[in-house]
Amino acid sequence: MATFRGLRRVLQASHFLVVIPLGLIVIITALDLALPRSVHLGPLLVVAPALTASFAGPWCTAVIGALAMAAEVVDGLGQGVLGSSEHHVEMIALFAVTAVVVVFRAIHERHQAVLHQVRSISEITQRVLLRPLPRRVGPLRIASIYLAAAAEAKIGGDLYAAARADNVTRLLIGDVRGKGLAAINDAAASLCAFREASHRHLSLSTLITRMETSICQNLTERAETDPDVQECFVTAAVVEIPDTEPTVNVIACGHPPPLLLRGNRVLTLQPDQVGPPLGLELLTASEPRPATYPFGPGDVLLLYTDGVIEARDRTGEFFDLPARLGERAGDDVDTLVERIRERLFLHVDGRPDDDTVMIAIERLPAPDP
Repeated sequence: MATFRGLRRVLQASHFLVVIPLGLIVIITALDLALPRSVHLGPLLVVAPALTASFAGPWCTAVIGALAMAAEVVDGLGQGVLGSSEHHVEMIALFAVTAVVVVFRAIHERHQAVLHQVRSISEITQRVLLRPLPRRVGPLRIASIYLAAAAEAKIGGDLYAAARADNVTRLLIGDVRGKGLAAINDAAASLCAFREASHRHLSLSTLITRMETSICQNLTERAETDPDVQECFVTAAVVEIPDTEPTVNVIACGHPPPLLLRGNRVLTLQPDQVGPPLGLELLTASEPRPATYPFGPGDVLLLYTDGVIEARDRTGEFFDLPARLGERAGDDVDTLVERIRERLFLHVDGRPDDDTVMIAIERLPAPDP
């Protein structure tokens, strides 16, 4: 619906702007007929179709070009030069310019149509792979922000997911080290394994093992056709939050540790055992075990990707996420992630050049009986 409203606004603006080249045709023709024959303004009519091509489609540009040529004929009749070699040159030049801008405008619109189709496919891919996180699940309130490195992109190498089973909420955040379709393939394998294992009520350690197996299988299948497959792996962090216990269980596999905002303090939940990234076939030696931390009512847990903490300003200084998080103590999770996003954009003076995900989870107080 928003796309159609935007298209309607563009069309309305084009209809309004078409008055400008029409006015130019009328003014140039009237002045040329009123001025002495020594002053000839007919060549200026070429401005009308050239200007129209900047905001209107090829058909509208062609119509304006035809009207400009008709005005050139009227001008030639009024000046008494119709049929002269000079007038023929002006007509040919006006026709050539109109034809060129019409062709280029048609090519531009074709490219725009292809770009719109690519964006639509990207949006569908995002909705299939990265389902929007619920705003409220169990005793938790969740807010998230996803920023692809490319301003026009809808999906990048970062991933996230949430699953609910047996009064337990699990959240996954990860970062695929790869490019193009290969990265999307690995992200899909990670997300599918996470959701399947969560719905089967498997333990957190078994869940990570299933994700490792699924990603390695995908990489093995692509090894013969993709020479860069050995460079692909996935860093991930999975948290498990039970409804009835004020705790959070964390497993990190090469991923930045979660941050816990408790009052005015910012705590780093760095597990003693950090597993290697998924896809490197290194988890078979030692299965990662979750670390447990207190997570009571009013606490806020922040999951993030390295696109946040590795963002640099012009001097090369990294974005200090714990400090920015401490400044936002007392904010609700929606305000928290939005203000951190604003500070991140100010820090890098624009948009981060890496994919960025932030997920804030707040445990709400138990309802009054």
